Amino acid sequence: MKVAILYGGRSGEHEVSLLSAASVVRKLDRRHTVVLVGIDREGVWRYQSRAFLERARATESGPLEIDLNAPPVAIVPGKGLAAATPRGLEPIAVDVVFPVLHGSFGEDGTVQGALETARLPYVGADVLGSAIGIDKDVAKRLWQAAGIPVLPWRVIRVEELEGEALEASLGAVESEFPYPVFVKPASAGSSVGAAKAGDRGALEAAVRGALRYDSKCLVEPFMAAREIEVSVIGGAAPRSFPPGEIAPTHEFYDYEAKYVDPDGAALLIPAPLEPALAASIRSLAERAYRAAELSGMSRVDFFVSKEDGSVRLNEVNTIPGFTQISMFPKMAEEGGLPYTELLEDLLAFAIERARRKDALRFER
Repeated sequence: MKVAILYGGRSGEHEVSLLSAASVVRKLDRRHTVVLVGIDREGVWRYQSRAFLERARATESGPLEIDLNAPPVAIVPGKGLAAATPRGLEPIAVDVVFPVLHGSFGEDGTVQGALETARLPYVGADVLGSAIGIDKDVAKRLWQAAGIPVLPWRVIRVEELEGEALEASLGAVESEFPYPVFVKPASAGSSVGAAKAGDRGALEAAVRGALRYDSKCLVEPFMAAREIEVSVIGGAAPRSFPPGEIAPTHEFYDYEAKYVDPDGAALLIPAPLEPALAASIRSLAERAYRAAELSGMSRVDFFVSKEDGSVRLNEVNTIPGFTQISMFPKMAEEGGLPYTELLEDLLAFAIERARRKDALRFER
């Protein structure tokens, strides 16, 4: 197949995407033809030369690069992708698109919607699943309705930042949750904008900080917990893999611990859990996946209380990390699905979903 790798993007996880995409390129079966489409920080899609692909394949580590002078790529509704050249738009032959984009403008349904208009199959959740998955407030409401245990939460919106509205919102948080609490943007990834607050002043600062990244934020009570993750792939009958555990050396698993500090966390795969608990968490992960209308792939994250062993679903990541050290492919491999075969399955899911959609009727 001709596989277009979309990478880079406007989100704060741009650099992580470059690393994830490089790993995908190195692990993808060489019988496929790879087309690189790098998205710069302004959101411009650019058609990368084959030299960038070969350079990435020639090394075992390091990120993919983006040539900022490469021709822009246009999305042509109903027709696919095309490169803007001095001779005009030249079609780019593509069978399937693999968005390796993290966070905003990658996991939120915007790219997925654009690819739908171009009638291009793509890996990962569709428009609805992507939009649900990135919005932690909406996702938690769906999981709560499905009877899946989640931490309680309150939402504060950007309109509540001033005057009496802010005082009322902060007071409502204090009346419901004891300090410390966690504050995070509703729709940002990789703990961007997340903070722990131990008093009113810190809470207000954390809320203002989180609302720099989104129009609403969540406030949740602190839970002394182990952080357990599960890889899930597939569609209506999803397949989960043995859970892994994140053991942060930082106060919590923030952006620094994930991507900056090489000793920010230990990754335990499989997680040291009792078999019955591991099975229960995998079942919850599959239920959460279905309730959020996910497809293709997702990493489903849980908290397991250190005090009483209770389990709470935290969030999902619809385009999880694919770097050399990322949990998602490592958990799949622990469950018997090596990285290259995982990529093959994801491409197959994308093609099959597009085939089913093309078989639907859209007119009388």
